[in-house]
Amino acid sequence: MSTLTLDRPKRKIQQQRVVLNVAARKYNFLMELLNNFNFVQIEENDGDSREEIIANLKEAAKSLKLIKEGKPIGQPAEELFNEL
Repeated sequence: MSTLTLDRPKRKIQQQRVVLNVAARKYNFLMELLNNFNFVQIEENDGDSREEIIANLKEAAKSLKLIKEGKPIGQPAEELFNEL
């Protein structure tokens, strides 16, 4: 999935953000087309890497185990805010 930011740098116009879900077979065509517009900035978001997903699943499994054992788990407020 790609996030597109539309802006016009010569004028002070508010930027607009558009998120598009595109069929895989049409993705390359659309990206080539959009790259030809000078007012479009493309921010690609490929999602989490395999390693990040595995690490997150391991962390979730540890938390679940602690909950099942009746041990309280907490998260510092600062860490919670950083995730947002």
